[in-house]
Amino acid sequence: MSWIKNFVRPKIKALMTPKDMPDNTWQKCPGCQTMLHHQELVKNLNVCHHCHHHLRMDVMPRIEMLFDPGHYQLIDLPKSEADPLKFRDKKKYSDRLKDAQAKTKRKDAIVVAQGTIGGETAVIAAFDFSFMGGSMGAAVGDGLLTAARLAVLLKAPFIAIPSSGGARMQEGMLSLMQMPRSVVAVELVKEARLPYIVILTDPTTGGVSASFAMLGDIHIAEPGAQIGFAGSRVIKETIRENLPEGFQTAEYLRDHGMVDLVVPRKELRAQVVTLINILMQKKLGKPVAEIDSPAAKQTVRGKKDKKDKSKN
Repeated sequence: MSWIKNFVRPKIKALMTPKDMPDNTWQKCPGCQTMLHHQELVKNLNVCHHCHHHLRMDVMPRIEMLFDPGHYQLIDLPKSEADPLKFRDKKKYSDRLKDAQAKTKRKDAIVVAQGTIGGETAVIAAFDFSFMGGSMGAAVGDGLLTAARLAVLLKAPFIAIPSSGGARMQEGMLSLMQMPRSVVAVELVKEARLPYIVILTDPTTGGVSASFAMLGDIHIAEPGAQIGFAGSRVIKETIRENLPEGFQTAEYLRDHGMVDLVVPRKELRAQVVTLINILMQKKLGKPVAEIDSPAAKQTVRGKKDKKDKSKN
């Protein structure tokens, strides 16, 4: 009896008891409601393989996706005052910062990295939406300026990847001051005649979209990304009119001239490599036609055809 009680019964119980599954093993696709396995999502760059909906992507996999494998390094950012206004709502702002830092293992909502993309040196400033919604405070402003100055120093293209709900309300006017500071960062790059490329991801809203995010030489957006200033519901209630279908999506903005390209995530790196090659070759004064890239050659051919038609 002891053998059955001490050995057989525990074995049967272990087989019948459901095992605890990690919370992040499966994720529901917002587009088609299909349950997607975490490993499949990672392999597919967080894109649903059923409906091709682009789910939000963590900041580090996004950076690694763009840089040449193993050819990048993170840049240390200047330390900003943590809670300049000693702000408190339901919780102290300083406590919210500590919670976000513990959750993301990051100091703030921006990551700056330098490396090579297609063999060309580049600087990336990418937002982490999981850090307080990617909101822009003084630390983010410092990060953008640091990235811009580094791009000028290295004579490299500057790539900004916003993913943000806008300015950080806990820093009040100081957060709004980051909008002109971010514009100053962009101007530093443009005065040096270096390419400034913006990759718009979901979401890009508020003060971020009203400043550096819409000042790029070229704007690339991911499919279905929400891009705008105020929320669609706020706009609808303000103007008291129904908004067009797909309003504030990447595709709508492309069709209305606000975005240059909507590029699937799997094709994004190749597109960025092509654009950097074209823009940097122009900067160096070399003929664009010398670039060994089918997309680049197609671009050059299209421009040449337009010139020939204008002569005729």
